[in-house]
Amino acid sequence: MAKNIVKQSVAYSYIISQPFATYIDAYPMLQSQWLAEQELQHMSYGDHSQVVRVIQHKLNDLKYYDESIDGEYGLFTEYALKKFQADHALIPDGSINQETVEAIIKAEQNYYLEKLSSIDYPLYYGTSSDEIKALQRALFYLGYYDDQFDGIFGPITETALLNAQRAFGLEETPAVTIELVETIQQETQITTQIKEDISNNIAQDNTNESVKKNTGNNQIEHVIQNAKDQTGVRYQWGGTSPSGFDCSGFVQYVFNQQSISVPRTVSEMWNQTKSVDQPSVGDLVFFETYKQGPSHVGIYLGNGQFIHASESKGVMTSALSQDYWQTRYLGSRRVQIE
Repeated sequence: MAKNIVKQSVAYSYIISQPFATYIDAYPMLQSQWLAEQELQHMSYGDHSQVVRVIQHKLNDLKYYDESIDGEYGLFTEYALKKFQADHALIPDGSINQETVEAIIKAEQNYYLEKLSSIDYPLYYGTSSDEIKALQRALFYLGYYDDQFDGIFGPITETALLNAQRAFGLEETPAVTIELVETIQQETQITTQIKEDISNNIAQDNTNESVKKNTGNNQIEHVIQNAKDQTGVRYQWGGTSPSGFDCSGFVQYVFNQQSISVPRTVSEMWNQTKSVDQPSVGDLVFFETYKQGPSHVGIYLGNGQFIHASESKGVMTSALSQDYWQTRYLGSRRVQIE
């Protein structure tokens, strides 16, 4: 049904004849229909795809993302996804899954259409109102209007309105009737037909497992034991030894004891490790504390526990379920072991 509306748009025949970049940078309804038909793949940090680009567009519309729309699944895209997921009662893991895509499509649709209402007064050139602005937003969503949302009824708004009425088979008149509003609301429902990658399904199946190791060898076991042996060591800003650790110095130290190279800073650790959907024993868990983006790191122990160097108590074990850490959790990433 949604596809029929898209194809009736005055811009449709032009857009689909253009390069893909032009097509996917088109109006929101067309983007949503395209997105709903895509097969989702598991995205790792640094991957590029057109799906990510469309997600960035929509999160930008919804005021969650204000960085470059470049199709790269990076720090700011992941952060925006997690903020959106948290605000919409989804698991805030930053993944692009079916539930998240459906929620984004629905939220954007509401953003453009929720204030649309019938207008019971005559529309003349120069008439200005919030109802006209809502009409312009709805017509933009559908691909009929491409101008400012100024709330002023003029020739551009009128042409867009008449084209929409013609596409829906309604009487062409400079009026916003209840019939038009109801038709738009009914006909703009997009049914997602997303097939998720097998790796996503496997990751979901593993969420019920309380403890998994991220490697088959025993290095991680030694890393964990080394980490636990440092319990009680005081916190020291810039510290990298058992005389005092900061969070990243602690992680680097215990991995280095097993000749596993780990960067020095939290941001470098984030950038040089591999994203995982669910943490396994030995994975790094990251948090946003005193600044935007990853600023605190610990080592996952399993059963929802992680060990880290905290400013208040030094090296200690904490639960991911604690309110403080749960609300600041950014995700888990894996150190690559040769």
